[in-house]
Amino acid sequence: MPQYFRDSPESLVPDALAGFAAAHADLVAYNPDHGYFRTRHTAPTRRVGMVSGGGSGHEPLHSGFLGTGMLDAACPGRIFASPHNRQIFEASRAVARADGVLHIVKNYTGDRINFGIAAERLAHEGIRCARLLIDDDLATDSDDIAVGRRGTGATLIVEKILGAAADEGRGLEDLVALGTDVTRRARSLAVAAAAHTTPQSGTPAFTLPDNVLEFGVGIHGERAEGTTPHAPLGKLVETMTDQLLAALPDSIGTRVLALVNGLGSITSLELYGIRHAVAKALDDRGVGLDRSLTGTFVSALDMRGFSLTLFATDAEALRLWDAPARTPAWPL
Repeated sequence: MPQYFRDSPESLVPDALAGFAAAHADLVAYNPDHGYFRTRHTAPTRRVGMVSGGGSGHEPLHSGFLGTGMLDAACPGRIFASPHNRQIFEASRAVARADGVLHIVKNYTGDRINFGIAAERLAHEGIRCARLLIDDDLATDSDDIAVGRRGTGATLIVEKILGAAADEGRGLEDLVALGTDVTRRARSLAVAAAAHTTPQSGTPAFTLPDNVLEFGVGIHGERAEGTTPHAPLGKLVETMTDQLLAALPDSIGTRVLALVNGLGSITSLELYGIRHAVAKALDDRGVGLDRSLTGTFVSALDMRGFSLTLFATDAEALRLWDAPARTPAWPL
């Protein structure tokens, strides 16, 4: 079985955090006492600090998107585990501005609980705080799932668009309203040919037969409701595109932004092939592709798979998407 390059399972995350801080010391600062990163550069026009976080193993999300035009602070948890509410509280207090702080939270139970506790602590100190919940995963869009849709690839789109809006000096309520609309306009779907490797055991989180895909897999290795035969790429992407387009609100137009995201061990060669297939599928369906982003941005350790996110654009969203950003991982 494949093994991670590390001294021990326990050292994997702390060593990575220390290395990230040193590699990007010109852009980010690490607070080891409270376990969060904050940006060294931010727009003076900001009235709201933006904070996000989540389990390690999804790199470069979230710490890779700290900086001008994106996040003010990021809180990394253990592998696939929510950050502690203390991390979130201390990070939020450190970057709160005149109009408070905005928490960008992926829709998982642990994240909701710990960000919620941190928000209560901030309120006790008189710091305004609002939460924006990201719930874009189409595979969990079911009344049978109590927590609702999971938060996945659309998180990056939200962080970019809201970061640009925050740099313009928008207030807390305006950012929440904008983020709610962005989340409403985005849906994601992921497939995998193999699970991630569990760092503690060095074994796969689950196994699949040959020539079978997990269709609707989660970024923590959550199993999908079913599998599908390993079809040619064009056919697979067409199926994913049709499902995503059907899930977008009827009131929006026919132009989108596409995020083609690797889940950890898929190659750039494959990702660009997927990008080509997405563009063709959209064109065949009369949907314009306004922008796209291709690469590994929301990984699932070394899972062999990819996710596709479609976001229905408008002129304002594109303007904010195109605004400059400088972070360790933002590619544009």
